[in-house]
Amino acid sequence: MECNLKDISVYYEEYGEGIPIIMIHGFTLNHKMMVGCMEPIFNTLPGFKRIYLDLPGMGGTKGEKWINGSDKMLEVVLEFIEKVIPGQRYLVAGESYGGYLARGVLYHQEDKIDGLLLLCPVINARDNDRILPQKTVLVRNQSLLAGLSKEEAQGFEEMSVVQSMEILERYKSEILSGVSMADMDFLQKLRGNYYFTFDADVMEHTFQKPALLVLGRQDSCVGYKDAWGILDSYPRATFAILDRAGHNLQLEQVELFETLVKEWLFRVEEDVHT
Repeated sequence: MECNLKDISVYYEEYGEGIPIIMIHGFTLNHKMMVGCMEPIFNTLPGFKRIYLDLPGMGGTKGEKWINGSDKMLEVVLEFIEKVIPGQRYLVAGESYGGYLARGVLYHQEDKIDGLLLLCPVINARDNDRILPQKTVLVRNQSLLAGLSKEEAQGFEEMSVVQSMEILERYKSEILSGVSMADMDFLQKLRGNYYFTFDADVMEHTFQKPALLVLGRQDSCVGYKDAWGILDSYPRATFAILDRAGHNLQLEQVELFETLVKEWLFRVEEDVHT
């Protein structure tokens, strides 16, 4: 579907009915990343309306020239939310860069948000400020890599802590499919202003609603240690660091990820209906 805003048209997909959840994918990806890991959770869990958008320059949303940094990207997300669920309370879930934007949304609309999910979130937007573990592959599959092109093997090995055919197939379907559609020229220019001009983690009040932060112990892209620094802002957060998981944690620790998300949604429903 298309959501026509003031200066941009945003592509999105919507599933189910109930409490709205805004799903925000990571940098260079598209909505398929979040659909792939979240929709299986709702097969037996009704009562939520899932709204997956494509960020500007990614998926089906064009990167407009006036979007020159994360402040403008956040403006688009906030305007989109107001257009698709005007005046409603909602949940927000974000992965990687989407987790950075999700905290920007929370910074501006804390009073409307009933729950927050951060999956391998960007904490420090400046790469050089991140505390990162050493790149590690725990489960290597040489025969699998041998069947790939050199470029495919390098890309998969760079992002994977666990290598298997199932993970590779999902990686191609949910990750690479988005990367192949991305407007890299637009996104490269945006990288110059990748960080907000404000500190999204310095809020007037702590967030008193159910939250979930899930990070990979072997995530050498955004790391996990920096997230400890924001934990006090979320007194009702479950904070999980999963072994055997990198930046594609949702592909490598499927059962744990789904269990944690379901428990978060249970806490949200309990809180909303109390």
